[in-house]
Amino acid sequence: MQRVNRASVRVSGEVVGRIDEPGLLVLVGATHTDTTEIAASLATKIWQLRILEGEVSCADNSAPILVVSQFTLFADLSKGRRPSWSKAAPAAVSEPLVEAFTSALSALGARVQTGRFGAAMEVELVNHGPLTILIDTDD
Repeated sequence: MQRVNRASVRVSGEVVGRIDEPGLLVLVGATHTDTTEIAASLATKIWQLRILEGEVSCADNSAPILVVSQFTLFADLSKGRRPSWSKAAPAAVSEPLVEAFTSALSALGARVQTGRFGAAMEVELVNHGPLTILIDTDD
């Protein structure tokens, strides 16, 4: 998750998601043990985190959130020089979980933009801070 002044995601040159004001860019990866309950809990946590300018949350000021699926967050680099993606859940599992996360944010009142699941995406952002936080739901 990154605090941003603006961010966008393109697929084949087309902007499919964009926020043009301070908010959050959330890169979401799913693993085999994740559930829709974990996705909803994570959405609530991110919505309420007081990490925007002035120690406010997205919930406090209706800041936008751009959600981009990213299975590469689960890269395993422990062997050799080629990453293993075995810790990432397959698309049939992870796509509904990313959708559950996004839906939970929307249900909380978030202004959500998204990338396109499974597509080759170009993500642009202006990080504010910089501030980047890793949230691992296994911790």
